[in-house]
Amino acid sequence: MPRVIVPVGFSLGPQHRYVRPADPTPESWEIHLGADMVDLSEDEVGAYGAVFLDVEGHSELRVDRARLVESLLTAPKPQPDAAGLVEDLVNRGLLLEFDPEGPLEDLFRHYRLFPTAEGMGSTAEEPHYHRMGHHRRPLVALQNDAYVMWAFSFLHPNLWEACAYFARADEEELAAGEDPIGLTPEGVAREVAVNLPMLIATQCAFLDPVAMP
Repeated sequence: MPRVIVPVGFSLGPQHRYVRPADPTPESWEIHLGADMVDLSEDEVGAYGAVFLDVEGHSELRVDRARLVESLLTAPKPQPDAAGLVEDLVNRGLLLEFDPEGPLEDLFRHYRLFPTAEGMGSTAEEPHYHRMGHHRRPLVALQNDAYVMWAFSFLHPNLWEACAYFARADEEELAAGEDPIGLTPEGVAREVAVNLPMLIATQCAFLDPVAMP
């Protein structure tokens, strides 16, 4: 499967100068990234924000670097240095490329996942799907394992540790006579990985880097 590309961090919006008369053009746009606050220029935040736009493509795991660059080159206000901008954002840790079907342990040890939407639970018609969204509008539906990870994984040091904890709980919390359903950290991580692009594109979650020892 082609590698996908997703934003990392959480946007804090435009920052204006303390001047009079007021300058309508922001001085920069701030992104919360781990323990840092990163300033982006107008062109940079345009490239960063463009990754969120192709929600359908993210739902099908089709948004990779080439697709992002092409969208910037063909936008109403084309960005001639699209490839350079995307490369720079990747190098600065603001965009992440990964293969949802590739090895995940090392990658997931570098990030935490934070929920940023309303949990809307399941429905009588589809009790196996749990929904989340904004302003009572459901945007994403996940099966139980991914939904629990979306809701609670931020409580753990990193995303991999959360996957491992959830897989262990499958056996540790069994009632007498119950059989484990065979969860593994790798299986839980895979379920999260294939849903990550859609969760982030709909702004139902964000990835944040963790400080590595």
